[in-house]
Amino acid sequence: ALAEAFGKDDEFLNWKDVDGNTILHISVAKKQIEIIKFLLTSTGVNVNALNANSFTALDIMMQSPRGLRDMEIEDSLRSVGAKSAKDVRPIVHDWVRVPREERQIARRLGSVLSSKVGDSMKPAAQQKPSDWLGRRRSSLMVVASLLATVAFQAGLTPPGGVWQDDLEVDENGNPVAKPHSVGTSVMAYNQPKEYGLFMIFNTIAFLASLSIILLLVSGLPIKRRRWMWIQMVIMWVAITTQVVTYFISLRHMSPDDINVQGTLREVTSISVLTWLTLMVVVFVGNCIRMNLWVLRKYGYIKPKEESAPIDDELEEGEK
Repeated sequence: ALAEAFGKDDEFLNWKDVDGNTILHISVAKKQIEIIKFLLTSTGVNVNALNANSFTALDIMMQSPRGLRDMEIEDSLRSVGAKSAKDVRPIVHDWVRVPREERQIARRLGSVLSSKVGDSMKPAAQQKPSDWLGRRRSSLMVVASLLATVAFQAGLTPPGGVWQDDLEVDENGNPVAKPHSVGTSVMAYNQPKEYGLFMIFNTIAFLASLSIILLLVSGLPIKRRRWMWIQMVIMWVAITTQVVTYFISLRHMSPDDINVQGTLREVTSISVLTWLTLMVVVFVGNCIRMNLWVLRKYGYIKPKEESAPIDDELEEGEK
């Protein structure tokens, strides 16, 4: 509506918000194809204007998540001479030359135009923590689903399979020493102790994976970092118990040959040592990150510095 009302006012259409974004930058970021076509065909908007991050509208489109309309938007921009920032003649940003009074108007206008864009125009280093949390949530969901599937399958078909028949008496009708029933685990009859360990660790992996999935889909307000760390710890437990389950299965399926058992012990020792080393590194690294976060939060160490906005620097220079 604003673009249609001021369609002939090129100065208004080329005003920039506090991040140096024009209405074209914002429309491209939101992939509003109708508004983009209107701006390109019916107004005098500058298609190669640079924002505070030295991005043109074409750069914004190329760096945003790909969608079905990207090709149409790119063709529309290139048809009117839109270029990337590296192809634009290096000049002093128009935003720097805007008088102070007009910057104040642009700031108020930009707050309206960019209120729905959020942080999509900011560099990756300045994105909100929600992006980090969203990626972690997606990764945890995928890994937890895979682990739950593997653990479920291992529980239904343990090493050695299940008995396919009932055996309670021998050919002469005498009771056998170890009767079994169809569908029961072979490993449970031959190696009950190993089977018990197998089921314990496999059940822990299965329930830990399902717990992560339940927390992610429960709808509870668990999007904070502390909740994400808790879910990651549960994931470590699930992965570790899955590794133990694997080695129990490997031991059960290996014959009692001396050479085979010796090789199995070496492989198991090296694998366990490597895994424990990796777990220690991951645990210590995350403990350091958590301690740094706590120290920054309570002011014991200086927080990370953020670059000052362009208009604030200019205002300080004018005083």
